[in-house]
Amino acid sequence: MFSKPLVSVDWLYHNLEDENLIILDATIPKITEKAVASIIKEQIGSAIFFDIKNTFSDAKSAFPNTVLSQKKFEIEAQKLGINNHSKLVIYDDIGIYASPRVWWMFQLMGFKNCAVLDGGLPAWKAKGYSTDKPTTQTFIKGNLITNYQPEKIKFTKNVLASIDVASVLVADARSKERFSGTVLEPRKEVRNGHIPNAINIPYTEFLQQGMMKPTAILKAIFRDKNPTKKTLIFSCGTGITACILALGAELCGIENYAVYDGSWTEWGSTLDLPISK
Repeated sequence: MFSKPLVSVDWLYHNLEDENLIILDATIPKITEKAVASIIKEQIGSAIFFDIKNTFSDAKSAFPNTVLSQKKFEIEAQKLGINNHSKLVIYDDIGIYASPRVWWMFQLMGFKNCAVLDGGLPAWKAKGYSTDKPTTQTFIKGNLITNYQPEKIKFTKNVLASIDVASVLVADARSKERFSGTVLEPRKEVRNGHIPNAINIPYTEFLQQGMMKPTAILKAIFRDKNPTKKTLIFSCGTGITACILALGAELCGIENYAVYDGSWTEWGSTLDLPISK
C-alpha cells in the first residue's frame, strides 16, 4: 500500500518490475488551451491509456467528465486488467493535470492503493528515463471489486444546500480571472462568475514546474484559505483540476473534503442557480 498518494519518478523507475504495478496514462488536453498536434505520442513503459473522456465518463450526461456509476466503473477498470491487489501509478503528459482526477475516481470507488506520479511524463523524461511508443494491448480481465464512498462526491443539489452553511466552504480551482468573471468561460453556454460564498484557490498555486509543491507549502495555503477548518467542497470547470486540490488536501492529511462532480460547467449553465462575480 502506498504511504502517500504521490510518488516520484525515481520511485517508479526502481519499481517497474513489480508484478502488481499498473501504470495508467490519464492524459487529456486542457480545455483552456488550443490543441497542438502531437509529434509522436510517448508513454512510460507498458502504460495503459485510461480514457477519461470516452470510457470513464458518462456519455449520457449533459456535462463533460461526469463520473461513471460504480458498476460501470468497475466493469471498465476490470477490462484494463486492474485487480484488487494492483498498485496503480497514474500520470499524464502535462505534468500534473488530469492524473489526480483518475486518482480521485479510484478513491471514490474505494480503491486506495494508487498514487499520482509527481511531475508526470515531463519529470520522467527530464531524468533521462526511457519512453516507448504506444502499442495495441490486450488484457486479462481483472477482479477489481469497488466499494463506493459517497462522502467523496457532491452534486449540484448538495452544493446549493451548502452555500449558506457556515461549516462548509466551496473552493474553486479555476484561474482568478475565470473565478471573478472577468474573462469568458471556454464553453459558450456557461455563464461567467462563481458559486456564491466560494473562495478561489487556483490549482496552479499547488504546482511548481509541473510538480506538487512541498506539503508544508500546501498546508500553509489551506491554513490561509480555510483557517477554521471547514468542510471543503472542491470545484473547477469540469471536475478535473478540482481533484488537484483534493490531492493536495490528502497530502496534508485533510479528510473532510469532497469534489463537486459537475463543477462550474453544470452550475454556470443551469440558469436558475445563483452566481456571484
